[in-house]
Amino acid sequence: MRQGSIPGAHGRVRPLTLLGDPVLGAPCREVTDFGPELARLVEDMFATMYAAQGVGLAANQVGEPLRVFVYDCPDDEEVRHVGHLVNPRLVEADGIVLRGPEGCLSLPGLEAGTERYDHAVVEGFTATGDRVRVHGTGFFARCLQHETDHLEGMVYADRVRGWRKRRLTHQVRRASWHRVSGDL
Repeated sequence: MRQGSIPGAHGRVRPLTLLGDPVLGAPCREVTDFGPELARLVEDMFATMYAAQGVGLAANQVGEPLRVFVYDCPDDEEVRHVGHLVNPRLVEADGIVLRGPEGCLSLPGLEAGTERYDHAVVEGFTATGDRVRVHGTGFFARCLQHETDHLEGMVYADRVRGWRKRRLTHQVRRASWHRVSGDL
């Protein structure tokens, strides 16, 4: 990302990977090269997230199996959080467990009540290799947990249980973008 520029302003929108693509179901690799290719990926991810009107996006959602995600997400007090994390690790997820509607750019048009903690802390690096620690509450905590899950090869549907799971599975099968091999 260029210094002082709006995230994604110089990026290109990449195609989104959808449920059923093997890259979404496998843990992502650690980033070892913090050079211009990583900066370009982060920029493209912001551009893609904004084009898709999302609040977070993991690298495997654009076909790159790397431990990177970007976000532009409000918390429950409407404070906007914008940033990215490279090689993130969820180091705290605690507080109250809340079930709330959760969607995903890789399952377009669908959402399901998903349980998440209302507080999360993620540690990682910036694209330039600086250490960073991000605290999230409410909706932003949900976002941090959701994106970290992606990097472990999980989508929110993997956390849904009972009748919500059955309903979501039915909706996935009926979705126009669904691949036959992409069942939950």
